[in-house]
Amino acid sequence: MLVVSNRMLRTLFFLTLSGCGGTATLPVSAGMGPHPTLPEPHESLIPTVNVANARGWSGTGAPAAASGLRVTALARDLAHPRWLYVLPNGDVLVAETNAPERPDDSKGIKGFFFRLFQKKAGAGVPSANRIILLRDRDGDGIAETRSVFLSNLYSPFGMTLVGNDLYVANSDAVVRFPYVTGQTAITAAGTTVVALPAGSINHHWTKNVIASPDGARLYVSVGSNSNVAENGIEAESERAAVWEVDVKTGAHRVFASGLRNPVGMAWEPELGALWVAVNERDELGSDIVPDYMTALRDGAFYGWPYSYYGQHVDDRVVPQRPDIVATAIAPDYALGPHTASLGLAYSAGDSLLPASFRRGMFVGQHGSWNRSPASGYKVIFVPFVAGRPNGEPVDVLTGFLDRGGDALGRPVGVAIDRRGALLVADDVGNAVWRVTAASRP
Repeated sequence: MLVVSNRMLRTLFFLTLSGCGGTATLPVSAGMGPHPTLPEPHESLIPTVNVANARGWSGTGAPAAASGLRVTALARDLAHPRWLYVLPNGDVLVAETNAPERPDDSKGIKGFFFRLFQKKAGAGVPSANRIILLRDRDGDGIAETRSVFLSNLYSPFGMTLVGNDLYVANSDAVVRFPYVTGQTAITAAGTTVVALPAGSINHHWTKNVIASPDGARLYVSVGSNSNVAENGIEAESERAAVWEVDVKTGAHRVFASGLRNPVGMAWEPELGALWVAVNERDELGSDIVPDYMTALRDGAFYGWPYSYYGQHVDDRVVPQRPDIVATAIAPDYALGPHTASLGLAYSAGDSLLPASFRRGMFVGQHGSWNRSPASGYKVIFVPFVAGRPNGEPVDVLTGFLDRGGDALGRPVGVAIDRRGALLVADDVGNAVWRVTAASRP
């Protein structure tokens, strides 16, 4: 049983808040792009902890859109909305969700503070365990219809439709539901397609799912059960990976591995590659390791936990595996250290966005806790040419942090709606934002 005096708690609290792990010496931009700067790791007894207090928007408050863009609220007053999926008829599904019970995750004094900071960051609220349907009938960018589409789920996150089957990635399983175009609620019981790693630790609990273009396979992202395998490598079986699942049989295999916390996934249409946004490891200092996005290669290993950004060895992992590190490949594009890049959506062709935003990846950056000063807390766009990233990232939505460092909102999932606008789930602001060109043709 953990017994900690009030004095010890206060001492540890203020030591942690003091950011003993060090302040960044490089700008966030140094850790972005195809060739990020990777300084030497900086370990300390107490890691950098710089958590933005979750405050939420007041009144009609909203994030700031970049020049040439306009942001409005598709819906407000939601319950911790984290992920989005747009149905073919234009209805928008919103996963109102949070972590399940995880009694063995983050134990001890470190775990105590981890839970304390989660609450401060707005992640301590109970999970609504449901999916909400939003419908904008007249196309004015405001959802007139809001209904509970699915309820009694288990920390749901990813969603994808194949034919008349809706697949939902709960924290412990992918579940299939029958869907009829236009319905505003599903009452039929779901059928489990494949069980997913969960359990009493379930450190990275969010599970995402996307279908192959032909609908024959599902790709499911499964995050690691720790930061760097401190719970033992046996607790990481088939985790830190993207699975490929046969839609008909539920049989699965690991498609790509060594991905600490893969979340957002999107198909790039020109080369047909599956891209994924990955959160890299913590507690090596404010300047590393950058989160990233990469086009997945079948059978590829991306380093975790033994190495990062290719073959940069992480000495904290015991035992070392130089044989496996030798096979690790570097990702394609860095997204900045500790930005918590979660959402990923490809924008292509005609849309309600300016031409400069019509070919590339939108990235929802939830925001750092292990960096001083903060990073992320924005939505960015990475332009693509011929199926590959080409150019510097561009800010799309900012202003999620106020001048005092409090979080008015935190972007998570991103999606393109049927009319070509960008949608952004904001789990602290409890809203779904809609981004279009400031003036329409």
